[in-house]
Amino acid sequence: MYGSYTGRSGARMRPGAGLRTGTAAAIGAVLLLAGCSSSDDEKKAGAPAAIGQQPKDSAPFWVDPDGTAARQVAGYADDGEGRSAELIRKIARQPVGEWIGPDNPEGEVKGVTEAAEKADREALLVLYNIPHRDCGQFSKGGASDGDTYRAWVENVAKGVGDRRATVILEPDALLHLVDGCTPQEFHEERYDLLKGAVQRLKRQPGTTVYVDAGNAGWQSPDALFEPLQRAGVGDADGFAVNVSNFQTTAASTDFGKRLSAKVGDKPFVIDTSRNGNGPYDGGDPAENWCNPPGRALGEAPTTKTGDELVDAYLWIKRPGESDGNCKGGPNAGEWWPEYALDLAGQ
Repeated sequence: MYGSYTGRSGARMRPGAGLRTGTAAAIGAVLLLAGCSSSDDEKKAGAPAAIGQQPKDSAPFWVDPDGTAARQVAGYADDGEGRSAELIRKIARQPVGEWIGPDNPEGEVKGVTEAAEKADREALLVLYNIPHRDCGQFSKGGASDGDTYRAWVENVAKGVGDRRATVILEPDALLHLVDGCTPQEFHEERYDLLKGAVQRLKRQPGTTVYVDAGNAGWQSPDALFEPLQRAGVGDADGFAVNVSNFQTTAASTDFGKRLSAKVGDKPFVIDTSRNGNGPYDGGDPAENWCNPPGRALGEAPTTKTGDELVDAYLWIKRPGESDGNCKGGPNAGEWWPEYALDLAGQ
């Protein structure tokens, strides 16, 4: 079994995602810091360099200069823990997915996309609010019903406006239909919600949408291509693989290409946030997806993959945030500095 928001793919909701970017003060801070670099005085004083943006031609996605990892860098630097600060900087300096919360999605998304636009970059958003999410596991929850979800997606779209955004749509939602984890009575509604979300988001002129399609270690393209078609991949820009999982980039590319061939040669993106050492094969196989030890950061986010079918390597799962309260970890989506250090130090 592979963790999904507690089940098959290992993706996790970031609790309180709307609290930071949804406030005017925080948005102001992000806009002020986006793309800045440290001054000569700061460098002379030994202060850590500010978190800036990656080169636009290879990594056009926004780096949050005030994200959790960036704040951890500053905290370690203040405490004189230079080695730890530099390790976490490996995470802080890369663009990662912004997981959109259930409350005030319009305001939250507007804050993120405006900050990205000001930095001349593109926002990377992850939508994870489908009803009956995660089959009651670590990241259970989601919208209370279909109408609530449709209204939530509508507000996300309004928050994006005409700004540039790449959206990863509902990690695990499709897989939990295929594996039977989601009760049968909710299947038709979920397909309708996913397809409707794709269509609504694609009405925004600068929005690119990838539907989550699992990972190379769980199920086969033969089991997934028809459900993926029913979920609206034909109207989407492509699909995403390996979200919050640890399958290698090579295995993910092979899996994605075999699936692409069955859905009209659609391109795809690969989550490389934690796949540097591949999947974990120790301990209980049923929980190998949940905070496995000895994993490593994978390829840095980039659109220059060298493969015409692979649109990008992305850090969709936020490295350093827990998969759930297993192996000593905190709740799903909470920052876990010890695990972050382990990932960055491998």
